[in-house]
Amino acid sequence: MNLSLTGKNALVCGGSKGIGRAAAIELAALGANVTIVSRSAAALGEVLSVMPRAGDQDHGYLVLDLLDTEGLAQRARMLAGERQIHILVNNTGGPPGGPILEAGPDAFLAAFRQHLLAAHELSRQLVPGMKKAGYGRIINVLSTSVKQPIEGLGVSNTIRAAMANWSKTLSAELGPFGITVNNVLPGATATDRLYSLMQAKADKKGISLEEETKNWVSGIPAGRFAQPEETGAAIAFLASPAAAYINGTNIPVDGGRTKCN
Repeated sequence: MNLSLTGKNALVCGGSKGIGRAAAIELAALGANVTIVSRSAAALGEVLSVMPRAGDQDHGYLVLDLLDTEGLAQRARMLAGERQIHILVNNTGGPPGGPILEAGPDAFLAAFRQHLLAAHELSRQLVPGMKKAGYGRIINVLSTSVKQPIEGLGVSNTIRAAMANWSKTLSAELGPFGITVNNVLPGATATDRLYSLMQAKADKKGISLEEETKNWVSGIPAGRFAQPEETGAAIAFLASPAAAYINGTNIPVDGGRTKCN
């Protein structure tokens, strides 16, 4: 099985923590040169210091706000001029939780810009290089809500579904060029966001975080939360030559929690 990414260049959004950080490290372990993106230079520097390096691997980072669509497109154009990007991981923090009717228009617009427009602009700037190379991987980190909406995440459910349909459309357009587009759907993963969501639910119910954690775990056949590295490994596989014929798919990494195929 060919998992080598030696000589390939990857751009990983949300690379300072959680799943993005794990994906960046896994891609580097397979030999890719990885550029990580986040809003915090200090956090990015810390991740850069622990990235695997072998031979002449060259890692770097970009301080960017995915809500700044114009700035994002400009920096992506600059990056594409400096190095040909073969792998794009679209990943960013989920929108705030809450019932859908409690969300105003601004909440949807901000989430649409941060998720879909950011992924779209990055793809627009980086796909020409992938076509030229005859090799491209666009991997979107979404949510199992693409298959089964999650209670209390109204805005997220809506935007993730839009991202999934954007991705499916793009996969058909880019398939003939040796470029695949796939979605990884994390389930409950041990990240800061998960514990923030559980704490909010625990507070609303008037119970402890420990009790709410047990409630969440009880619905997962694997009997535990995922570790970010497990989702990062799925992302790295999809980026590899071995995954060349996997295109336009939604792949849950959820321990069996999602109740539909």
